[in-house]
Amino acid sequence: IMVLPRDGLKDGAGKPLRYDQVFYVGEQDFYIPRDEDGNFKSYESAGDGYDDMLQVMRTLTPTHEVFNGAVGALTGENAMKAKVGETVLIIHSQANRDTRPHLIGGHGDYVWATGKFRNAPQVDLETWHIPGGCAGAALYTFLQPGIYAYVNHNLIEA
Repeated sequence: IMVLPRDGLKDGAGKPLRYDQVFYVGEQDFYIPRDEDGNFKSYESAGDGYDDMLQVMRTLTPTHEVFNGAVGALTGENAMKAKVGETVLIIHSQANRDTRPHLIGGHGDYVWATGKFRNAPQVDLETWHIPGGCAGAALYTFLQPGIYAYVNHNLIEA
């Protein structure tokens, strides 16, 4: 849960920052057991797969990493859309693993990587680090038309 300040967001000098829209990005990692042939298993209930799932989780290697719960959840008809000149607030959470959000074609004008709005934001970041278990926020004003890709820049896992 992230609670925005009652008196609004502020820059490092305490001046108010505005935004036109808010986008939420939840980054999830899933640990799905496989059978002997490499196919994903299914179970009658979540409890039936508990022991198998624990074994997969202990590897610390997710079988799936997705934004907002599903492959393609932020593409096509579901893409986050903004107009040139609009400022968006992107709130990004990740429960378990560290993440490195990166807006290809843009950057974080103002970034609160750990969601601590009493702290001054970092400015002009290409990529920012959000520790597992945190939610971070970034403001960006779109200056050019086009397609901007929002990714986890932890490329070693790509």
